[in-house]
Amino acid sequence: MSPFQRIAALALAAAATCAAAQDYPTKTIRLVVPLTAGSGADIAGRIVAKHLSEAWKQPVIVENRPGAGGQIGTQAVVKADPDGYTLLVQSASHAANPAIYKTLSYDPTKDLVDVAILGITPYAMVVQKGGPYPTVKALIDAAKAKPGEIPFASAGVGSSTHLAAEYFAQVAGVKMLHVPYKGSPEAIQDAMTGRSAFYMAPINTVVGQMKDGKLAALGVSTTKRSDVMPDVPPIAEQGLAGFDISLWFGVWAPAGTPPAIVNKVNAQIASILASPEVREQFAKLGITPSPMKPDEFARFVRGQIETYRGIVKRADIQPL
Repeated sequence: MSPFQRIAALALAAAATCAAAQDYPTKTIRLVVPLTAGSGADIAGRIVAKHLSEAWKQPVIVENRPGAGGQIGTQAVVKADPDGYTLLVQSASHAANPAIYKTLSYDPTKDLVDVAILGITPYAMVVQKGGPYPTVKALIDAAKAKPGEIPFASAGVGSSTHLAAEYFAQVAGVKMLHVPYKGSPEAIQDAMTGRSAFYMAPINTVVGQMKDGKLAALGVSTTKRSDVMPDVPPIAEQGLAGFDISLWFGVWAPAGTPPAIVNKVNAQIASILASPEVREQFAKLGITPSPMKPDEFARFVRGQIETYRGIVKRADIQPL
């Protein structure tokens, strides 16, 4: 093929890609959530899916494919055609997995394209109502008095709730005992009964128990208060200046997805997140919409990957 023919072929391919992006979508879109139904990513994904479907007049279905810390569903997206019709909706676990697993069946920075962030939500440090730890300081003092003995619950080894708690222990300068469970319900129950000192819970999972007076929140994990729990101060204001870690949810596409399609999905999601209806729905879950362009989101994800690697290394967590 001559240089002229190559240029002509590239021009034709570019034109075809632009045309495909302009027409996109023309059929059903699959949003794969590699976590269980009812998880934060699942709930946020379903809200966005409904509005994508309405905006594009095409079915947008959510498919839960949990397992192996999100690897099963993520791998399904990695193997899908890079045409914008199979997308991944995942949580901060996407950034934590490279530090938690010895090997992954995919490279999160090469096999996937960062499309859009859906929102950010703080963790609530919840404890037994009327239990022995009425304040963050009381908890830290107890942990310093009994290094490695005060237990904390998590939704599983390497889960974002585990790493958020390890981050707390590191910033506080204490050693604590990790008690992993299969998910949030069991970890919440453990904190509620006082078997564990605390659980760094995604806010949406504990709002009900707090309203019922079964749990108390000592603090939120971000530097700003949550509208869902306006009376709960940030942990950063309770002797741990700079403490800031959050749970977040995003959308990815298989590597090779045309940039024009990525940008179209990103723009539509940004429009959806700006709507009063979605902002109200997210607010009830404690999620703050935080739109970013694809390149901004890519930098954010890579920064989070390094953050979790640091937490795992300092906690001496052995990769699975």
